[in-house]
Amino acid sequence: MRRTSLFLLLLLAACQQAAGPDQAGGGADTPSASGLERAAIESGVVADVGKISPVGLFQQRHEAGRDMLCIVPGRNGTLHFGLEAIFGAEQSCHGQGAARRAGDKLVLSFGGRDQCIIVAQYDGDQIALPGVVDMKCADLCEGRGSLEGVSFPRIAGQAGPAFAARDRAGESLCAPH
Repeated sequence: MRRTSLFLLLLLAACQQAAGPDQAGGGADTPSASGLERAAIESGVVADVGKISPVGLFQQRHEAGRDMLCIVPGRNGTLHFGLEAIFGAEQSCHGQGAARRAGDKLVLSFGGRDQCIIVAQYDGDQIALPGVVDMKCADLCEGRGSLEGVSFPRIAGQAGPAFAARDRAGESLCAPH
């Protein structure tokens, strides 16, 4: 029993020593990635989110309505977006603005006097808004609608479908800038 315990402790110590240098730096594209995650990215098993453009159309239909987010390229490498989240007949959120990448985050800065900024999680396949957003973002919504916790799965990875996206009123959600 003692030998087994000693062996397990030595094995645990060896694993911790091996993990230490990888986590300290070591040239990975994703600074917060674990050694296993970096290995999966390097082998191609997992996509490197830092290299996947967020340009495209993200949409989810559900029993209460539809959530849609389009991201299109602008001038000088900028990104523009439009979003609409529909939660029922009189509950929705709608807005447009500029987007920028920050690692695995997407910073959505809504235009207008509201000064609403949302830092969303971006994994290449989906954009997920946080469970709590700034109170300034409430003006983007009607009724009891809220952008808190809304997620948008990718359905197209090109600008064409994003430019073609229409809101509930039939207006362009991502009009060319």
